[in-house]
Amino acid sequence: MKMSELPPNVCAVPDRHGKIRYRFRRKGWKSAYVPGDPGSIAFHEGYANIIKAGPLAETGPVSAARIEPQSLDDLIARFKATTKWKKKGERTMYKQARILERFADRKDQKGRRYGNRPVAKITVIWLDKILAGMSATPAAANELRKVLAGVMDHAIRLGWRTENPARLTDVYKEGPGFHTWTEDEIERYRAKHELGTMARLTLELALNTAARRCNVATLTRDDIQNGRIIIAHAKDNEEASVEMLPMAKAALEALPAAPIRHLVTTQHGKPFSVAGLGNRMRKWCDDAGLENCSMHGLRKAVSRRIAESGGTDAEGMAITGHKKAATFVKYRARANRSKLADAAMSNLLSTFDVQHSKNEGISND
Repeated sequence: MKMSELPPNVCAVPDRHGKIRYRFRRKGWKSAYVPGDPGSIAFHEGYANIIKAGPLAETGPVSAARIEPQSLDDLIARFKATTKWKKKGERTMYKQARILERFADRKDQKGRRYGNRPVAKITVIWLDKILAGMSATPAAANELRKVLAGVMDHAIRLGWRTENPARLTDVYKEGPGFHTWTEDEIERYRAKHELGTMARLTLELALNTAARRCNVATLTRDDIQNGRIIIAHAKDNEEASVEMLPMAKAALEALPAAPIRHLVTTQHGKPFSVAGLGNRMRKWCDDAGLENCSMHGLRKAVSRRIAESGGTDAEGMAITGHKKAATFVKYRARANRSKLADAAMSNLLSTFDVQHSKNEGISND
């Protein structure tokens, strides 16, 4: 297991018996061993529990004794104690906690931490200036804006403010994001990675389920039930049950039978970590000459396919696990407009013009 494939602040260390174990170490946090192997359910849950526990109040970088009342540090700590925060998914909680920690630890030109700033003195102009400095990465700027908006909403509930300055800042126009795979690119990948390879199985499972890599990495044989694949989509924990397609079934059956619980594994039969699978997929794509492609692009490709095959947004969301139609629309935006137009015209013809054409003696061939 490469260090780059492990979660932040986790390192592989041998114990006194020479066995490799995985230890979480971070300044201000309680040191702990993460159970299981990277990529396993036990490992994922153990790491998530460590993150949920948070830093030690008495030794953390911003201990309770050092937090200024009604400062940004104080607000973030109170926000993390709310039911709203605790209801977030594990991955969402971890991601947003990292964003807030990094933001609070940033310093201004005079060396003052943002976390020490009084909440009452956080202005739209101040936040706009910070976000403007992130204009080269608009998605990251918008994500920070979104997280801060949630925190500042809590300041209003506490009576510390009457308005939310984060929600009054500018939203940055984002680019197209991850490249959506075309049918030609899918076939080029298949030509390079034949049935019987883990590279091929990974592609077919992703195309079958529209799952994120964190879901694909943790798929097990137990998730295949009565010819269907059950996916608990990570971001919203929205469960989807999709029919197992012939290509995915063929890719699974082409691999040698082995008593391994996980479907996607390393050459040593161990499940991938989420980062490890992303790195491996990057190599598989590069080997096929697809430098612009990624696993997340397959999720968008499934959305495109649904649109081009005449599926509705509601049908697509039942597969991808999206809760908001607007989000799914962004994913299927790369659908071939000519194909969609042809399908629409065919429907118009069959619905409105067929009978009239017959009455006029006009052939529809």
